[in-house]
Amino acid sequence: MAIARAAIDNPAAPIDKKIRLKGTVTDWIWANPHCFLKFDAMDETGTVRNWVVEAQNPTDMTVRGWRRTSFKVGDQVTVTLQPVKNGAPVGRIRKVVLANGETLGTTNPAPAAAPAQPAPPER
Repeated sequence: MAIARAAIDNPAAPIDKKIRLKGTVTDWIWANPHCFLKFDAMDETGTVRNWVVEAQNPTDMTVRGWRRTSFKVGDQVTVTLQPVKNGAPVGRIRKVVLANGETLGTTNPAPAAAPAQPAPPER
């Protein structure tokens, strides 16, 4: 109960709300225990803010199609994220759309269909 209460009271805890921002990559950190994407995006007041958004670890991200080379400084991106409660430009990545239209997500990839098994021979 105390842990749940602490998470609720933490002003930096992510919230369920999702926002989408268009911006320019300033850094891509591919490291354990979490990867981080930094990008500049204009907020609703017209101020450019440097966002720092967190993803999972490189192993989990690789399974989802992300790579150490997924971003370079200057890339244009559209980022869907869960922001923190206190309004700081920080959050968790949900998905990123690259300038070429490729989408990188942070949820599990769709499971591959199991190959059809031939029926055992009749004897």
